[in-house]
Amino acid sequence: MIRGVRYKKFFIPLGWFILSLVFVGCTDEENPKDETPFERLLVDQKLESVILNRSLDYAVLLPEGYDQSDERYPVVYLLHGYGEDETAWYTSGNIKAAVDGLIGETVPMIYVMPQGFNRYYIDKYNGSFPYMQMFVDELVPMIDATFRTKVDKTQRAVMGYSMGGYGALILPAMNPDVFTISIPLSMSFRTDEQYVAESQGSFDNQWAPNFGPHAGASGTDRLSDYFKVRSPFHFFDQENLSAYNGLKILIDCGDDEESLSFTNDNLHTLMREREMAHEYRVRSGGHSFDYWRKSYREALIFISNAVQNIEHPSEPAPVTIGTPIGGSDYESLEVSGVSLNILKPVDYATTTLDYPVLYLIHDYEEESRTENVIDVFSLLRNNMTSGKIPQSIVVEIPDSESISIDLIEEIIGQVDTELRTIEEKGRRVVMGNAMGGTHAATLISENPDLFGSCFLMCAELTTETVNAESDVFYYLDITDDCGGYSGYNSLYTQIRNDEIEYEYRVRQGGESYQSFLNGLGESFASLKESLNN
Repeated sequence: MIRGVRYKKFFIPLGWFILSLVFVGCTDEENPKDETPFERLLVDQKLESVILNRSLDYAVLLPEGYDQSDERYPVVYLLHGYGEDETAWYTSGNIKAAVDGLIGETVPMIYVMPQGFNRYYIDKYNGSFPYMQMFVDELVPMIDATFRTKVDKTQRAVMGYSMGGYGALILPAMNPDVFTISIPLSMSFRTDEQYVAESQGSFDNQWAPNFGPHAGASGTDRLSDYFKVRSPFHFFDQENLSAYNGLKILIDCGDDEESLSFTNDNLHTLMREREMAHEYRVRSGGHSFDYWRKSYREALIFISNAVQNIEHPSEPAPVTIGTPIGGSDYESLEVSGVSLNILKPVDYATTTLDYPVLYLIHDYEEESRTENVIDVFSLLRNNMTSGKIPQSIVVEIPDSESISIDLIEEIIGQVDTELRTIEEKGRRVVMGNAMGGTHAATLISENPDLFGSCFLMCAELTTETVNAESDVFYYLDITDDCGGYSGYNSLYTQIRNDEIEYEYRVRQGGESYQSFLNGLGESFASLKESLNN
């Protein structure tokens, strides 16, 4: 009896244990727990648009930690280019890596990537496809209702490239009560002259379906009122621009673009003339994500500053000059009563080499020539030592009204006589800053056989200052607040039209000596090539 009781007590709990395992297993299979990991990048999303009478595909990139907070976030609408769709931003554009790389430097934001249908983000001129209406009346409210956004115009930015660059400008310009931050990258649009000159095939397929008036239109008949109302060359070309006072705009376009480099540079020139506040950048590059990805950093910081109501810095961080040279590290030379300063390569006294020569027509700060010479010579010497530019002789010529072609020819002759120089045009570079740049450009026009390269750094150019010479390389450098913008626009246009070798840079900053040093630091890749020519 005792053994039977003990057996019975053992058997019953074991049976229930086995049954409970089966029961629990069946329950987990029929009612699995939701353990799907949080996905920040939401793709293949759809908006069923009543206005368009069709669905709209879009993607969303949420901030890190979105699922663990109840915070609300600014929104950035990312617009793709012609012939592409919303996937471009998170595939070729790799926007997630860019956003994550700026954590700590930018505030967390929600990024929305909508499908554009090749409609330039406007309502189609004949009313059959009201895309902008859908964007403003359906997409934005839906995003605000679906995600934890900051529902305010100052918390919405639009950033796009190519066709999307135009969208990034026109959406805020026509809807400043909805968006206030605009980042056009390589904006695809046309000036009136470009619109009239567009090939018939391109006009009929790409432009007429969106801006009108109709396929087959030619000449000035293409300039419909619908086009003009949506053209920044018209709505920014007026005396009263108060309707746009709240907009914060950063325009960025590569110097190797085809027609778009003219479009964007002409727009910058117009906006400067009309005192329309904006930032403008030009770097080396063309129409590709290789260029646009390099634009992300400043663009996203610009947006982050804007949504926080922080002024974007008017000046960048100063270039690193490095170890300063002493007064004994350079020497003086007088030519026809003009006192020059000469910087020789470090190894000049221990070699028998001949060296290329950089002639700097130097517009120094008043009563600060010595300090400025030490700064610019130190920057050049340290970068020669590091190998960023070749070992060269640098001749500093004080800028003045007495600068003439005869004086420069005499200086070159004496430098070639007294120093070991490479007496070839291609190894001789002239550089000028501010008024020194104006004189440098004029000298090249008067005698294009003297120098192989001309570097103009925030030169005070006008549209009538100078013509470019076909066998000279030009490096055009200016900040977006410098006064010579119209002259640069004119010279750049001529250089491009005449297929002259060039590099063009428009940088952040104003008119200061520090700004010249910053531009000099950015020019070293081109300066190296010119001195090694």
